[in-house]
Amino acid sequence: MVFCLENEEPRLPLRSAMVHFQASEVQQLLHNKFVVILGDSIQRAVYKDLVLLLQRDSLLTAAQLKAKGELSFEQDQLMAGGQLGELHNGTQYREVRQFCSGSGHHLVRFYFLTRVYSEYLEGVLEELTYGPAPDLVIINSCLWDLSRYGRCSMESYRENLERVFVRMDQVLPDSCLLVWNMAMPLGERVTGGFLLPELQPLAGSLRRDVVEGNFYSATLAGDHCFDVLDLHFHFRHAVQHRHRDGVHWDQHAHRHLSHLLLTHVADAWGVELPKRDYPSGQPFPPHEFFNYNSTEDFSMSSHLGCGPGVNFVPGPLPSPVPGPIPHGQHRGPVVHRGMPRCAPSSPYHVPRMGGPCRQRLRHSDRLIHTNKLDRQPPAHSGTWPG
Repeated sequence: MVFCLENEEPRLPLRSAMVHFQASEVQQLLHNKFVVILGDSIQRAVYKDLVLLLQRDSLLTAAQLKAKGELSFEQDQLMAGGQLGELHNGTQYREVRQFCSGSGHHLVRFYFLTRVYSEYLEGVLEELTYGPAPDLVIINSCLWDLSRYGRCSMESYRENLERVFVRMDQVLPDSCLLVWNMAMPLGERVTGGFLLPELQPLAGSLRRDVVEGNFYSATLAGDHCFDVLDLHFHFRHAVQHRHRDGVHWDQHAHRHLSHLLLTHVADAWGVELPKRDYPSGQPFPPHEFFNYNSTEDFSMSSHLGCGPGVNFVPGPLPSPVPGPIPHGQHRGPVVHRGMPRCAPSSPYHVPRMGGPCRQRLRHSDRLIHTNKLDRQPPAHSGTWPG
């Protein structure tokens, strides 16, 4: 699914289905790239799985997923906060982590956020302004915003979303790809550490508030020509991989998330993904990953234009792909695009944008038309965008 701006040509769907990446392929895709991940404990797990996948083909352990603020994780380094300060569940908690590969060709940094926009985020943006320019920014903040900042939290969240996207647009270079990760579905019972005991009465409405917050964040991200990955949609049938706290997810879910995210990034950068034959005949995880008998209801609020039982779908669906849909699979929204995805006739063609969006250059438009991922990581020869 895509966002279409007024007077804009229709977008093409993703050129590639989700791919199960090997560590060597992730190393190639992110060769000479600076990746910045911002968000809560879910995004910290996104960071951890990416750091691990940059080194070897294995999954996170339960202990690694649960750990918070440790001095080192899989050759990374705690730069600030965490155990260098005080471990707590307050809104002033900080944690900055960084991984630099032994080759020096991969740099990944994580900033823990308890609010999507704040003075602290301005400090982060200042670091990104005067330090190396990021090639990829992955961001989400929602649960803390909607549960820890008073009764008018949704209104404040909408205002802060607009602020953060305006500031990102000002600070990030045009060549940087920003992906907004929509919040994942909550369980009916929420006991995550971010939700203090005195705030437990909010748990019942929080899962519906997250759907509403996702609607606003996806819409505003699209207005600013940023990409959106709908994790709420992708994991709505994977509830057996959600932890008992109703918030966090297991290592299988996070590896699936990494594959979705990397497929998105590869498509945005014009990288041709490897094609493999899977036992099931489809480039999807085993059917056991999903539970299509899930009875969870994520209905929208009536004031958003949807009645009871109508699931969140923010925007027009793309034209259906020809061919039958395998039994048990549903072709739904994958990403929301901030600019046309049709392959340009020239590597240097910049599509004209209507509305308030400025012309955003992707790596594929700026440097190279089509890259191919080989089985072995390339030597450092300047072949890959740096």
